[in-house]
Amino acid sequence: MPRHDRQPSPGGDGRPAVPCAASTALARCVAVDPAKFAADHWGCSPLLSRAAELPNPDGFTDLLSPADADELLSRRGLRTPFLRLAKDGELVPAARYTGGGGAGAEIGDQVLDEKVLQLYADGATLVLQGLHRSWPTLVDFARDLSIALAQPTQVNAYLTPAGSQGFATHYDTHDVFVLQVDGRKHWRIHPPVLPDPLERQPWGGRADEVAATAEGRPALDVVLTPGDALYLPRGWLHSAQAQESSSLHLTVGIRALTRYALVEELLALAAEDPRLRSGLPLGVDVADPDAIEPELTETVEALRDWLLRADPAAVAARLRDRAWPAARPAPIRPLAQAAALAALTADSRVAPREGLRWQLSPTGDDGRVALRLFDRTITLPGTCEPAVRALLTGEVTRVGDLPGLDDDADRLVLARRLLKEAVLTPA
Repeated sequence: MPRHDRQPSPGGDGRPAVPCAASTALARCVAVDPAKFAADHWGCSPLLSRAAELPNPDGFTDLLSPADADELLSRRGLRTPFLRLAKDGELVPAARYTGGGGAGAEIGDQVLDEKVLQLYADGATLVLQGLHRSWPTLVDFARDLSIALAQPTQVNAYLTPAGSQGFATHYDTHDVFVLQVDGRKHWRIHPPVLPDPLERQPWGGRADEVAATAEGRPALDVVLTPGDALYLPRGWLHSAQAQESSSLHLTVGIRALTRYALVEELLALAAEDPRLRSGLPLGVDVADPDAIEPELTETVEALRDWLLRADPAAVAARLRDRAWPAARPAPIRPLAQAAALAALTADSRVAPREGLRWQLSPTGDDGRVALRLFDRTITLPGTCEPAVRALLTGEVTRVGDLPGLDDDADRLVLARRLLKEAVLTPA
């Protein structure tokens, strides 16, 4: 079994603290050292990790068991799109398994358990979506894994009846970890027909090529059993069929940014260049390659000149606004948080919200500082900077120990503000 660092790493500008649980989450998915996974598999080749090679002898039932799935389907008021059904490679229309919620629930898209039973018994695969937002153990696991990978994650569960296959051979436009929870499932993996596809390049646009490739010899032909894990980079073709009994597996999607995202943000910033905003000559025939050639040449030169002057800070700011909202920090308990606000004293202990990304920097010449978060910016007096930084890096937890402020009254005002803004939580 590989050795993993058990010490938490402090947070800093732009990144959350890395708790021990983050390293544990990744270790549950790969049977190799994280550095080897990053060098040999991330984004380039599949990795099969058998249960015997992974650290948890109980597999993944602690994250979501068949009984937990039944709980979601029957007693949690589930609505679309948090459930999809598929059979023989096609999605089942939601109207076939949803309806009114009964007295006091004036909605028409609530999942009807008796309809789900009929479709599942007839061979439909159930896809529970967005579990990283709705099922507590997966909320925590997805956040920890997201911190370990420094990438946003999402979690779906697939419940497939014995002998059934929900989807035809296809590829995803994001990397995935497949975690087999219950039953056995036969996976056939083929190399990409389009390496590293973007989200705008789904497999449906290459359906014929995908089908033809799937007829060839697979790169990996394997049956996953409970506790096994499989990593697939985006673009790798796959299909899966339940074996002699029903199957439950989790798919953890990793929504990594690409270099094309850099290109998109550079082009958005290029609108600042007057040469690139100028119009084409009056009367130019845009369908004529000869007429367009000189305009293309001049545009490429202007774009090249602008790119050489591109400001990395401006690009980073745009990427931050794109990436941070995709990886939410840990949920907070509004009632407990409000009670902590009311009871706060200099002896109270607080901690940064787990998974919170932040940047702290001066706003300009007004002596104030800006605390940038995933969804907003908080402006504070410059005298608060040492205290805020100490809190968010975990150097200080007791309110009365906050540095840089004159007295406990000021420290309490700052701590209350950060608790109310959900930046801090009671320790």
